[in-house]
Formats: sequence, C-alpha cells, structure tokens
Amino acid sequence: MRSHNLEPIFDRVGHFGRFQKFLYFICAFQNISCGIHYLASVFLTVSPYHTCRPPGNVSQVLFGNISIWRLEDIWILFFTGHKDQIIVQLQNGEVWELTSCHRFRRDDNSVLNSDYNGQKSSFPCMDGYIYDKSKWDSTVVTQWDLVCNREWYAKMVQPVFMVGVLLGAMIFGHFSDRIGRRFVLWITSTGIFFFGVAVAFSSDFYSFMITRFLLAMSGSGYLVVVFVYVMEFIGMKSRTWACIQMHSFFAIGTMVVALTAYFVRTWWIYQIILSTVTVPFVLCCWILPETPFWLLSQGRHEEAQRVVDMMAKWNRASSCELSELWSLDLNGPVGNEPSEVKKHSLIDLFSDWNVGTRTLIVWLIWFTGCLGFYFFSLNSVNLGGNEYLNLFLMGAVEIPAYIFIGWGMDRIGRRNVLVCCLISGALFCGVIMVIPKGYFVYTVVVTMAGKFAIGASFGLIYLYTAELYPTVVRSLAVGSGSMVSRLGSIVAPFWVYLSNAWTFLPQLVVGILAFVSGMLSLMLPETMGRPLATTWEEAAEQEREKESSGKLFPAASNTVLEKVEVIDSGASGLGE
Repeated sequence: MRSHNLEPIFDRVGHFGRFQKFLYFICAFQNISCGIHYLASVFLTVSPYHTCRPPGNVSQVLFGNISIWRLEDIWILFFTGHKDQIIVQLQNGEVWELTSCHRFRRDDNSVLNSDYNGQKSSFPCMDGYIYDKSKWDSTVVTQWDLVCNREWYAKMVQPVFMVGVLLGAMIFGHFSDRIGRRFVLWITSTGIFFFGVAVAFSSDFYSFMITRFLLAMSGSGYLVVVFVYVMEFIGMKSRTWACIQMHSFFAIGTMVVALTAYFVRTWWIYQIILSTVTVPFVLCCWILPETPFWLLSQGRHEEAQRVVDMMAKWNRASSCELSELWSLDLNGPVGNEPSEVKKHSLIDLFSDWNVGTRTLIVWLIWFTGCLGFYFFSLNSVNLGGNEYLNLFLMGAVEIPAYIFIGWGMDRIGRRNVLVCCLISGALFCGVIMVIPKGYFVYTVVVTMAGKFAIGASFGLIYLYTAELYPTVVRSLAVGSGSMVSRLGSIVAPFWVYLSNAWTFLPQLVVGILAFVSGMLSLMLPETMGRPLATTWEEAAEQEREKESSGKLFPAASNTVLEKVEVIDSGASGLGE
C-alpha cells in the first residue's frame, strides 16, 4: 500500500475537531459491543448445582437427615455442607441414590435412610439432570446438559471463540486494504448484530459454537479495522491518546455484561439484550465516509477531496486542495507509482542474537499481558462474594489503567511504565495467594489491582513494540506479537481450571510469567523521545547514542501514524 503524509491536511482542517470527535465516538461505541461478546461466556456457561434425574415420579426425598417432598427444593441444603448424595423414593416404591453424575438403585426398598450397606445397581443419567435454578433459570450448560462427561464441551466455548478472534483479525485486516475500511466496518458490524442474535436461537450446541465462532470473527475484524479507520481521521497531536483510550470502551462492554447478567437470568434473553447494543452503530455506520488515506492509496483523488472538504466544513475550518499538497511533494508516492519494496519474513525478527532476544522478550510480554488480562476477567466469578460485582469491577478498573498509560508513557517512559506494571502484577498475584480463605473482599481488591497492572501493560505493549522495531519490519513485529497474544487468550480459559489442581496455581503461574517478563523488559531500550528508525542500522545507531534531554512528544505520535500500516497487514489494533 502507498504511504501518504496527511499531516498538512490535519494542520489545516483540524487534528481532532467536531468531525473527528463525531466519528471517533460512534466507532468507539461499537467497541462496547465487542467487549460484551468477548466476555459474555462468563455467564453463558455458568454450571449450577445439579443431580441426576430419577427414572420416575418422586414421592419423598432424603438429604442427609432432612426429608422433603419436592426434589427441586433440595438445593438450599447444598450450602449446609452435606455430601453430594440425594436419596429419593419413587411412587412405584423404588429407592434411588442420586449424585451429580451417577445414580444407583437399591435392591432393598424397605428402608429409606442414608446409611445403606446393601446391594445396589449403578445406572447412567439417561433421563437428564435436575439443575439448581436459584441463580440462573437457564444457561448453555443446562440447555444442552454440558455436565459430567460432557463438561469439556462447556470449557471449549471461550477457547473456540478466541480462535475465531485470531482468524477474523487475519482475514479482515487484509480485506480492509482491498475493499476499503468503511465497507469492512459495514460487514463486520452487521455480522456482530446478526450472529449475536443468531446465537440466542441456536437449535443445538454445535450450531451455537459455529455461530459464536462467526461472531468472534466479526468482532475481531471490526476491532482491527476500526482502529485503522479512526486513526486515519485523527491528526498527529491527538492520535496517541485516542489510540489508547479506545481500550476504555472495550472495558465498558465488560461492565455491561455484568449488569445485564445481574438482571437477566435466562441465557438466550441475556444474549439478545447484549446483541442490541450494536444496533445504534448498525443504523449509523452507513453514513460514515471512507478515509482519505485509503482513497488516495487507490487513486480516487476526487473522493478524497470531498471527504477533506466535509471535514473542514464540520470543523469550521478552511479546506485545502490536495493537488496543491501533492505539488509540494512531487517525489512522494502521490503521483508516482510506488517503488518495489523488499518483502520481509519472520526470520528477519531473528536476524542476529540481539534482535532475536528482543523479539522473544516482546512475544513473552504479549503472551503474558493477554493471558493475565483474560484470566483476571474470567476468574472474577470464582473469587467469592457477588460474581456480578466482581466482573463489573474488573472492567471498571481498566479505565484508570489506560488513563495512567496515557499520562505515564510520555513522562516516566514506555519501558519504565511497562516494567513497573509487570512487576506490580506479579506482586499482586503473590499477595492473592497469602490472603486467608473467606476474606473475599480483600481478594477482590487485590485482584483489581492485578488487573490494573496487567491491563496497563497489555495496553502499552502495542505502542512500545511499534517503537522498538524499524519501519522495514514494524508491521511484522506488531503483527507477530498480536498473534502470540491470541495464544494467551485461547489458553486463558484453561488457566482458570488449573485451580482444580491447586487453588492458587493459576495466580502462581501468571505471577511468575509477569515477574520474568518485567525483569526481561529491563533489557529493552527506552523509546520515549526517540525518532522512529527506518532501518536496522538507524536503530542500532540510536541505541549507541545517549538520549538527549527533553521529551519529544511528536515522536510518540509518529509511531501511531505508522501503526496504520501495521494494522493493514492483519494485526489486531486493540489487542483485546
């Protein structure tokens, strides 16, 4: 794709005027919907207490030493510490022992008590299960009996979704170069709404998974392209801050999930309500213009001029003639055919020992950040207390984290902020492990602090990676880092299940990864105030020079300008 320096246009019509603000907040609002669907499975796959359904009508129920008449009333007793065994007597006189995954018929039906040592026959749960409906009327688990030997189906819901996220980022990133950003926004936003609603009407588990997979592709594709779209409309002076704060709208989506789940306890109604969040954007996306950057790259100069004129009119500024700007840059790509550029491969990220070491460290940070980001969110419902409030707080704490990044990266430095966040995240994981069981309020507070630290590092690594590599491999570096981070999001749901082996095993592993990543980050160079390198030679020369005093803020903004080309190659812009 051709490159175009459009900063003179923004100098004339405004870097972040009314026109850009209007587009930015419309597109950012749709990020809320993406955040919703990325974490909706937290409550979609809730597995309530359950027991095998007996093969007939029940006349009496015995649980421990308590006798009741209705099997559906037994769930309140599960909180009293009794073992998971229910004894029922059917109307035909048979006595059955029911557990969560097995049922046994007693050969001697004369006595109904919990102390039975006689012969009994084992049977599978062929008649289905009875579920505790005190919290949820229905979930995906209760809809299709995803318990016992089918429990792994429920555990695959989120990982398969994240595989769709990975594939969608790759596909729609390339499509946006060929058919335009606006058209891809139309396709993906419509897909988010259509597939989001279709999930609620899935007739079986397999159609549910396929529809969610397509939903993931649409949501990921939107995040990739909308990042490029808004960045190509925003001038250098506001681009870095706007880039980072796009994450905040994703965090709002997490909060919406918690609020909706609190009020709606039927999974398909819950899914439909969450899907309606995307309706305002679907109705408005048709009025969005194509970006001048893409139009110019396609040689559609007149259309680009009309968009620039519209920007100037909205911002109450004087427009500019693109032809005049071109005449000032006759040797640039506008007006000339782009010169042939050498293609680079993944091997170039390991061209020598130092470069290879840097790449491995950056990949580890990407993986750790994404793994920790989703682990803290998915595991929030297991912390104790109110699971809806827990998830809400995990989303809310991200917003100040991104504000901290915007403030700290140009004052403290990219590397210093990153190291501080990663080491802090590791320490908070350690603190969680020493909090006594039952003090869930302290656990939630420290987990929020951990999510703040890991979320901040994950939000910063995209920008930092772009600055660490020269232009010739910058797209490759950020794109490969984004792909590695997807592996973290895919394994994050399984990480939560490590607690079955030991309660704090997930926190221990995440803490170790965060600590190692933070210490290794000290080996990376500081990029604050340094101009972007074009070649490896320039990058090496910059590292040999001492950093001059003062802060060169334009250097940070220029990074985001070149990041447009990164996302075009299919990397995920927001990295969520």
